[in-house]
Amino acid sequence: MMARIFYLIFLIAGTFSYCKGQPILDTSTRYQNKLIKKLQQSYLDSDKAIINFQLSRSYQGIDSNKAKAYLLEGQRFSKTSAYMTAFSYYQEGFFYFYTNLARSEVAFLKADQLFSKFNTKDAYLMRSKIWNNLGLIAQDKDDEKGYVYIVLNKAIPMAVKADNIDLITSHYLGLGYTFSNIRQYNIAEGYFKKAIKSAKQSNSSAFNLLGAYSSAGENYILMKKYSLANLTLDTMKMLLSDSLDQAYFSEYYLIKGMSYHALKNYQAAINEFDKGLNLTQDKKNESNNHRLLFYKVKSLLASKQYEKTRQLVNSFLNDDDFFYSYNQQLELYNAIAESYAGLGKMDLAYEWQKRYSKLSDSLSETRLIRDINGLELKYKNAERLKEIDGLKAENEHAELAAKNNRLIQWLLIAAAIFLLIVALFYIQYNINNKKLIAQKELSHLQQLNEIEHQQELQYSKAMIQGEEQERRRMARDLHDGLGGMLAGVKINLSAQLDNQDHGNMKQPLQRVLGQIDNSVTELRRIAHNMMPVNLLNFGLKTALKDLCETLMTATTKIDFQSFEIDNNIPEQTQINIYRIVQEMLANSIRHADATNIILQCSQNGHTFFITQEDNGKGFDVNANLAETGIGLSNIRNRVGFLKGKIEIESTINQGTIINIELYVD
Repeated sequence: MMARIFYLIFLIAGTFSYCKGQPILDTSTRYQNKLIKKLQQSYLDSDKAIINFQLSRSYQGIDSNKAKAYLLEGQRFSKTSAYMTAFSYYQEGFFYFYTNLARSEVAFLKADQLFSKFNTKDAYLMRSKIWNNLGLIAQDKDDEKGYVYIVLNKAIPMAVKADNIDLITSHYLGLGYTFSNIRQYNIAEGYFKKAIKSAKQSNSSAFNLLGAYSSAGENYILMKKYSLANLTLDTMKMLLSDSLDQAYFSEYYLIKGMSYHALKNYQAAINEFDKGLNLTQDKKNESNNHRLLFYKVKSLLASKQYEKTRQLVNSFLNDDDFFYSYNQQLELYNAIAESYAGLGKMDLAYEWQKRYSKLSDSLSETRLIRDINGLELKYKNAERLKEIDGLKAENEHAELAAKNNRLIQWLLIAAAIFLLIVALFYIQYNINNKKLIAQKELSHLQQLNEIEHQQELQYSKAMIQGEEQERRRMARDLHDGLGGMLAGVKINLSAQLDNQDHGNMKQPLQRVLGQIDNSVTELRRIAHNMMPVNLLNFGLKTALKDLCETLMTATTKIDFQSFEIDNNIPEQTQINIYRIVQEMLANSIRHADATNIILQCSQNGHTFFITQEDNGKGFDVNANLAETGIGLSNIRNRVGFLKGKIEIESTINQGTIINIELYVD
């Protein structure tokens, strides 16, 4: 039926749903060149695979060697992805669909197995199409029941999981065509109604909805429900528009012509068929064109227009591209014989009637041979059953003796297995006991190591706290004590210098006053390093920024970056972080001779991150693990005190990267 063509076109159009928006089944040289150019510009293996599959489909039916070469190339590029591997087997199934059904079936089953590992809508969509194709293969083997089972229990459930209404519609159409072909029109009507209902829910083009109405209309004509057929035609007419392809209009005229023919209004039917043929005359190889011509022959013959019938049928027989089945060929032979009889040319009518009979007898003979072969097969099977019954009695006695021997053997084997299991349990018990003792010893050692580690942390904590307390005391004493004394000396000298004329002593006194200023500045710097006032007054972020600015020189650049540093970090923790950064910067400047340093400090909840990267001379990290410097040792102690971890990456003459993660709750 013509409606089946719409169904097959829909399935082919959905073949490359994985690569949405790509042209489908375009065999033009322009399209092929465009794909080849696109293939040359592609970098991803998945893109290359899809384009090769498109080229394979484009050459299929034109150049089988090129089509296969592109298929193999697409499969090669698909190996890097499990999903694309499954898709490649799907393409292989389509490649062999019209030439080697057995190989096509194997490829489709393999594709379904691979797609079953993915629980995505795309995977369910592909599996629905795969099972529909497997159903069509069963149908090709005259297994209509198998086709119906596969579509209902495999293809449709997968399409529902994929949430693809268009595919669900096409499956209902396929079931409708199947039942209509075996003349179960009432069942077919139900599926066509489901297809129409499903198509109305889709947001896609009118293609599926028109196909559903067309199929339903043809089925109504076969059921002789002409009022429903006309109602369907009216609905199709409302759906048609000038923007749609001519194939839709020709389908409308085909169904309308069939309706007139069924009502024996043959001239009206011929007029409708001609309207459809005017739209398909430039597409002589299209199924719409052939279908319209075939039904026009029936209407011409029924209206006794014998000469026109003869001419039209002769054009079919001389057209190598015109496709028709044996049953259609029989109808055409009969039509031309009746045409010659109607024209009074009985000799030619007799000649074509002989051709009709010969072809009919040939088909009957084929059926007879098939039936005879079936009877012969049944006879041979019956003979084999007799031989089997004769041998069965002889084998029963031998089988009984063998069964007793096997029973004794199994008892011996069971006893041996039991003893083996007991021995294995005993061995396993000893092994587990030894493992338990070893685990207890290991646990004891781990506890000792943990105690030792905690003691080391406590020792480090005490040292760090003592060191910070001493730094704070010394900074206070220097600032308040010695700093105050120097300030007093400076004031007295300044007063003496302002109130008296010292003559030659004025310049030396000014020099001494300058030295006192430098001493005060140096004293403040030392006191600041021992306990930074900015840290206590303005917080960690400001103190770190001031530290970087203090250490920067004309030859040393420090890029400080801070992100979301919380001012509520405990003071002792802030001091430890400050000391860690201070030591890291000092190492980069003094020991690594770095000229460019990037320092990043950030906080995420209770975790504080420090990252420093410099372009210094670097060092061998493994060599320094054995002989750690005082600065790096201090950093590790403070990191351990804050329950943190440190990672150091350094390459000789290429710089150093230090990543530190601290717990600051």
